[in-house]
Amino acid sequence: MSEQNEQGTTAAGGDALVEQDHAAKAAEAAEAPPVTPATPATPAATGVVPVAVEKYRPAVVADADGIAQAAQLLMQGGVVAFPTETVYGLGADAANAEAVARIFKIKKRPQTHPLIVHIPDASHLERWAVDIPDTARRLVGRYWPGPLTLVLRRAEGVSDLLTGGQDTIALRVAAHPVPEALLKAMSEGDDGQRRIGIAAPSANRFGRISPTTAAHVIADLGNDADLVLDGGACEVGIESTIVDFSRGEPVVLRPGRISAQDIAALIGVEPGVPDAADVTAPRVSGSLAAHYAPRAKLRMMKRTAMIDALSTHKGQRIAALALEVNMPRLAPGLVVVVPAVASRYAHTLYANLRALDAAGADIILVETPPGSPAWAGVHDRLSRAAAATPDKPPKVEKAEKIEQVERVEKVDEVENP
Repeated sequence: MSEQNEQGTTAAGGDALVEQDHAAKAAEAAEAPPVTPATPATPAATGVVPVAVEKYRPAVVADADGIAQAAQLLMQGGVVAFPTETVYGLGADAANAEAVARIFKIKKRPQTHPLIVHIPDASHLERWAVDIPDTARRLVGRYWPGPLTLVLRRAEGVSDLLTGGQDTIALRVAAHPVPEALLKAMSEGDDGQRRIGIAAPSANRFGRISPTTAAHVIADLGNDADLVLDGGACEVGIESTIVDFSRGEPVVLRPGRISAQDIAALIGVEPGVPDAADVTAPRVSGSLAAHYAPRAKLRMMKRTAMIDALSTHKGQRIAALALEVNMPRLAPGLVVVVPAVASRYAHTLYANLRALDAAGADIILVETPPGSPAWAGVHDRLSRAAAATPDKPPKVEKAEKIEQVERVEKVDEVENP
């Protein structure tokens, strides 16, 4: 159901930069789950279920019985968390407005922020969208099922709840047997016209780190979802690439595993990139400047700057996500070393950030990944996570403020005698 999870190796440093006054914070953050292996189907099988998760309903194994139970709940207006190849989704019947409204309530997500609708296959496109260009169909032919979301002009009657009140709809077909089976069950008795789909953003509180295991979902949402299906860790590990076709030429609104170069090679057109000044661009999932954020402050920097930061942030609990080589002077559990391979890095990114957050870090230093196109999705997620906790401007002392005012007044006297 998912590839073997290759977690970063937790490495011990020399002297621990651990203060006793951080013990309380570490205990509080312990609700976030540690990195868990992908292969076992149930949290219990991993042997790494966080204590905080035990007070909640356990996840249900994503076998035939579990999927049947989840499908029944969806068709009755329930909300179900389920695995995909990218991240875990929080799903509801896209044709049921009350069920979709619960997604926003559970996630604490603004209703102006649109959802992605998972559909059974490409033959359902016309039920949800109009004016579908040939270039979009070519991408669908190559990358569906897969980690690709298309933004298209919505068909008449598609709910504003799904689109955030816009004239566009985001659609995808996941490459994972669980959503495939859920949608198959929901398609029984299909008349060829009924809109069949599961509206499913990531199964976490809005703006926080996306979940890639069932344990992550439960740690974030507790019992808020009616059921959590456990299908192991997600294969890709970051969200799908989103390509907008609603305005003619393709624009990549969110990078992911499928790169802009992959798209250009297939359709013969280099897709555009988002422009912050472009007010006509559709709002899409994950497009806010600050998103995917851990509780700790996150900063990306080169290795030399990371080493310098270890001495300049004294009194704070520092954790690190490093490339290939261990970071010195950090306590066990506060450093994760990962390979410099984009797909493997993305696969464990959110699990690693959650593990470092759970260790009670005040700051997570992330070694800047390579800048090649394959890393665009990783850079996007880390940049938005860092933007969630911007550095405060340095304080200006009162005497310094007075001096600045006096200097301005003198200049004004000269220029305006």
